[in-house]
Amino acid sequence: MADPTPTTPEHTDRPVYVIGGGPGGLAAAYALRARGLRAVVLERSDRVGASWRGHYDRLRLHTTRRLSALPGLAMPRRFGRWPARDDVVRYLEKYADHHELEIVTGVEVSRVEPAPDGTGWLLHASGGRRLTGGAVVVATGYNHTPRLPDWPGREQYTGELLHARDYRAPDPYTGRDVLVVGAGNTGAEIAVDLVEGGAARVRLAVRTVPHLVRRSTAGWAAQYTGVLCRRLPVPLVDRLARPLARLSVPDLSAHGLPRPDTGLYSRVRQGAIPVQDVGLVDAVRTGRIEVVAAVEGFADGEVVLADGTRIAPDAVIAATGYARGLTELVGHLGVLDERGRPLVHGPRTAGTAPGLYFTGFTNPVSGMLRELALDARRIARKAAKHHGSARAALVPVSA
Repeated sequence: MADPTPTTPEHTDRPVYVIGGGPGGLAAAYALRARGLRAVVLERSDRVGASWRGHYDRLRLHTTRRLSALPGLAMPRRFGRWPARDDVVRYLEKYADHHELEIVTGVEVSRVEPAPDGTGWLLHASGGRRLTGGAVVVATGYNHTPRLPDWPGREQYTGELLHARDYRAPDPYTGRDVLVVGAGNTGAEIAVDLVEGGAARVRLAVRTVPHLVRRSTAGWAAQYTGVLCRRLPVPLVDRLARPLARLSVPDLSAHGLPRPDTGLYSRVRQGAIPVQDVGLVDAVRTGRIEVVAAVEGFADGEVVLADGTRIAPDAVIAATGYARGLTELVGHLGVLDERGRPLVHGPRTAGTAPGLYFTGFTNPVSGMLRELALDARRIARKAAKHHGSARAALVPVSA
């Protein structure tokens, strides 16, 4: 569906506040403006796209350029089919400028609560700011707070231990023995990067065997299949995926990566998306990446694996995921589940929190940026209907 023609925003004193200046926040801000609402993006860093700037150097989108554009601005053809990290950052900067979005940087929101007058929301922000808006869109990102397991003996480990967020390039690990923990897309890609960058030995610690898929087969992107799968029953997709996996991905059981015994789409619905092959299959098959058991802890300067094996790598890179980081912000409002994830997303709001929207807190197989674009339009449509006439007030800083 085509975006509505942007209109001149109604610059009332009560904006819709968008928390987060990443793709989800920027898309939401544009879509809200297109519906005639004033949208103010509050970004805690000094620039938009902060999370993307922090990703490792070799990262490219696993989704196509055409299906990764945000509302109102296509990605340039020169980015190629799979845009690189730096191109995505440039695109986000261009997006904010092109749409003349109202963005305030260096402002971190610590808590959201109902406004004292019973309408809208009160935001507590850095610098003692107290801001009242008619609605709030929380777009702080899926990869918000690095999660490093509290492995026993971790403090005594004398090697280098870092979370994948702090990994940039393989140069510091040339000639070294490195263990990558976690076989998601990030862990798999970092392991391949290390091998290609000259690490002497690379091992990949796997707790749950991932589903492996080709990023593209005969020109057909895996994302296209993901989009189609969203409308099909889970058991059907699971059944169809098994023969396709056998045809497209070799059996790596002899190398420590057997085929998963659970359905591909069943795993997706549980939050585990397939790993897109960017060199992992060949590296494992040729022995350049060794698959080992999951990490259980550390002892005597060594890493203890789940099968009882002890190894002594020079460095451990933990691709162990992120927490959403929403508990302090909105946890008191009854809008999160037991794992700290929003109970609702997109245009839906919790019954106890009307006008509080969430975007970007799922990891869809159809592509994160594509779903952020769809969410933005839906949120804006809902906000225009229910909150477009609200008036706002800027509450003075407390004494």
